[in-house]
Amino acid sequence: MKIHEIREIASIEDLKAKIKEEEKNLEELKFLLATRQLENTAKIRNTKRDIARMKTILTERERNIRINKKNTK
Repeated sequence: MKIHEIREIASIEDLKAKIKEEEKNLEELKFLLATRQLENTAKIRNTKRDIARMKTILTERERNIRINKKNTK
């Protein structure tokens, strides 16, 4: 999931629900890895990164911080 896709999620509640969904998905991937049924192990890394991106956006919204690329350049 790309950062612009995450930013399109409108409400904080929807974002929290998506985080929970991805965390559940991560648990399933770890189970598949443990039972040697997971073919693409990169899915675990990508899911962790997606969760981290979503939590970052959530924190920004909760603190009312907007990152403006023009100001950081």
